[in-house]
Amino acid sequence: MPSFSRVAALLPALFSSIAYAVQPVEIRGQDFINTATDKRVMIIGVDYQPGGQGAYNPTNSEDPLTDGDKCLRDATLMQKLGVNTIRVYNLDPTLDHSKCASIFNAAGIYMILDVNSPLPGESINRAEPWTSYNSDYLTRAFGIIENFKGFPNTMAFFSANEVMNDLSTAEFNPQYIRAVQRDMKNYIKNHADRTIPVGYSAADVREILHDTWAYMQCIHDEDESSSDFFGLNSYSWCNGDNYQTSTYDGLATMFADSAVPVFFSEYGCNRVMPRDFDEVQALYGDQMRALSGGLVYEYSHEEANYGLVEIDQDGSVALMKDYDNLQSQFNKLDLSALEATNPQSTELKAPECDGSLITAEQFSKNFTIPAVCPGCQDLIDNGIENPTNGALVDIGDTNVKQKVTGSNGQQINDLSLNVVSNDGSNTPGGENTSPSGTDSGNNDNPSQTGDAAQPSETEGAASHMSFNFGLAMMGVFVYMLTL
Repeated sequence: MPSFSRVAALLPALFSSIAYAVQPVEIRGQDFINTATDKRVMIIGVDYQPGGQGAYNPTNSEDPLTDGDKCLRDATLMQKLGVNTIRVYNLDPTLDHSKCASIFNAAGIYMILDVNSPLPGESINRAEPWTSYNSDYLTRAFGIIENFKGFPNTMAFFSANEVMNDLSTAEFNPQYIRAVQRDMKNYIKNHADRTIPVGYSAADVREILHDTWAYMQCIHDEDESSSDFFGLNSYSWCNGDNYQTSTYDGLATMFADSAVPVFFSEYGCNRVMPRDFDEVQALYGDQMRALSGGLVYEYSHEEANYGLVEIDQDGSVALMKDYDNLQSQFNKLDLSALEATNPQSTELKAPECDGSLITAEQFSKNFTIPAVCPGCQDLIDNGIENPTNGALVDIGDTNVKQKVTGSNGQQINDLSLNVVSNDGSNTPGGENTSPSGTDSGNNDNPSQTGDAAQPSETEGAASHMSFNFGLAMMGVFVYMLTL
């Protein structure tokens, strides 16, 4: 019979295997698929960049995924909101993101990560892309890959964001975006233990949208430069719109036969506030089921007025009415329908790249991808020097430390993260996070903004899961004592 100490020593490993059990995804046709369950992963997400673009400053040795206490706070609120995916824009590849990535993993939340930043030399220069495509830039991009490749909840990487925003920027940029994608995909193939998708996030500019999608998904001489998925930043549905007036019907028609997953990488028009988010029911409804969901812009309230929560300097958080409205919309989703795969979508094949795919005269019809930049092939073959490699860690205490108030100003007590079950991801759980009561009026009044186009599980289910988990562990304990 094993000693009690031997059994006790084995139990943390058992708990750990449950706590960090979100499974990687892979792409099959138009769908992201959970590799353990074979169910479709429909993106129910938010864009996450606390402090806004200006908050990213490498000299401070911090970014949105470096402070574990803040990540625990936000992951908990996103979990209750019903989120299963975040997009993070500006990250420092030299910093350790293990704690935050592990927290989001335990929350059942995937991460889609941009490899670029707004600082000079850390993104493609849309005016002269050939000047920015070099070994220094790729070292940064590969650094993000190295940093996050070890996390099972790393869903994908964005190679670029809105580099093309009109016809004048569509002459040379498409080739260079595909060159970066080729290099990223080959780096992942050489230095990661699984395939991680790479794609592009496009602006919803209708004069170039179809051509951008056609250019990015087509196959050219098996050079591995095509997008694995296509993100769209769309703000065409505002309060009061419908499926037709928002032109969602046109988007659904355009992407119905896409050979790769398409999703909204940003959405949530703020022409009138608070936002109703009626578009959620259309985006996840039958008519747009070919798309893979979307990410609401954005989690924290910044200068552009797109937030779901307001974060104070002391770290306290106030939920906005937008949070309540979005939570209500997520709670209406038919989760079983969203998880169902479409086997027919795997039969859709991307066409060979050809000028006939392009409709606009000024959009590039040149599908010859630039050669790998000087010194870059060595990086792709042998890896970058001294990369920072993240890994799952124990997340520790799951109780939120900061003060959180609902949209009515009432404090929300006893907030804690619910660790998802094995092979799971977070889902809307029917919660109403803001306490009921008299509204303070701070977030209720509709207001006009100057820019409308850019910038969980329930408590009962969690308790049930914890009870069953405790019984399972007791059974394991008794069984091991009999060995």
